[in-house]
Amino acid sequence: MTAKSEPVQEDLVLALPKGRILDELRPLLGRVGIVPEPEFDNDNSRHLRFRTNHPHLSLIRVRSFDVATFVAFGAAHLGVAGNDVIMEFDYSELYAPLDLGIGRCRLSVAEPVALSETDDPARWSHVRVATKYPEITRRHFAARGVQAECIKLNGAMELAPALGLCRRIVDLVSSGATLRANGLAEVETIADISSRLIVNRAALKTRPEELHGWIECFREATHAP
Repeated sequence: MTAKSEPVQEDLVLALPKGRILDELRPLLGRVGIVPEPEFDNDNSRHLRFRTNHPHLSLIRVRSFDVATFVAFGAAHLGVAGNDVIMEFDYSELYAPLDLGIGRCRLSVAEPVALSETDDPARWSHVRVATKYPEITRRHFAARGVQAECIKLNGAMELAPALGLCRRIVDLVSSGATLRANGLAEVETIADISSRLIVNRAALKTRPEELHGWIECFREATHAP
């Protein structure tokens, strides 16, 4: 009788966001001890999945909004996503155990400067808003008894008031320079935003030792002096 072979587990997949957050994340990956293959640092590379110095850990590099989807549906086991993305999708399969302290900004309501000088947000009953975050926006205004009509845009939000699409936008704000350059002013903050380590809940049950190990590695690296 031949012995049954143990099933080979698939590699763990860590989903990372492209762009500015990835630039902030690179030093943290080094402190965690994750060294991607050289191709990972080639911004012009068409590759989306990369090997690391850990034989059973690979990285994928995707759009920030897609990180949460890959992790929630189990295509990736863990990832890094802003809590704006987590709040927008509200996936039950996502567990966010750790604030990584990077990608800090805020999600805010903005409107033309001239309007803001006389406007009182406390008196709004209905607003028309351009935003990448319709679910967060609706929930935020509904909690105040305000009906929000959301126009979904994926970029160039600041153009919407100037072109008459709407009078207000909800968008991420860091320094506020882009708003000022387009004649807009913040009038309300919805949430403070930072990037979180996220984990697929089902994977955490089936591969607890590996995933808890990586969570602790990220925790120690995040709090290192």
